[in-house]
Amino acid sequence: MNVLDKINKKLIVSCQALADEPLHDPYIMGRMALAAKLGGASGIRANTVEDIQAIKKEVDLPIIGIIKKQYVNNNVFITPSMKEVDELHQEGVDIIALDATKQIRPNGKLFPEFFYEVKRKYPKQFFMADVSTLEEAIGAEEAGVDVVAPTLSGYTSYSKELEPLEILKQMVDHISIPVIAEGNFDTPEKAKKALELGAHAVVVGSAITRPKSITEKFVHAIKDNEKVLGKKD
Repeated sequence: MNVLDKINKKLIVSCQALADEPLHDPYIMGRMALAAKLGGASGIRANTVEDIQAIKKEVDLPIIGIIKKQYVNNNVFITPSMKEVDELHQEGVDIIALDATKQIRPNGKLFPEFFYEVKRKYPKQFFMADVSTLEEAIGAEEAGVDVVAPTLSGYTSYSKELEPLEILKQMVDHISIPVIAEGNFDTPEKAKKALELGAHAVVVGSAITRPKSITEKFVHAIKDNEKVLGKKD
């Protein structure tokens, strides 16, 4: 059974905390992954080798690994260069996810050319393409990735109006490789619907593992309610 079979129709929990977040610590991410496993998750998505190593100490679930790296004057930040791919492969993650949008990478190349070099170097590694549009998903499939996800839909300048479930449906309908639902599938209802639409698996992150973000949503809702009540008074 390969890694894609292990996560088929299952929940993957993204355990990430960036440097400016209170939970930014490999140990905490490891415990977060353990909590996710105990809750029934069948896979983990994680950022940085340090976090992945800590997570491996806590769980034996399949791991989708990324390294978020912001290069100067470049918008590609999810596993953007061969350096990050090398680090993730050496760590031994099950799937390496990388930005597969049409944006130019730090080395000046577009995704197809970059991925040709990656796949030639690591032919047996599973790769996941994080894209923002159907066009990019089709291009990633043609380039030879194993799975795609609309992770970056809404995060590129040209995809801000796309609705997560709609772009997911388009991808499921138009490409033959597995499609993982990721990117604003932030309620149990959306996750369930994603699988009903044909998603291979669903990734949920902030709604489960980022208490700061979750708290902000509640606070904003309360403030909006206060404004409405204030107008009535």
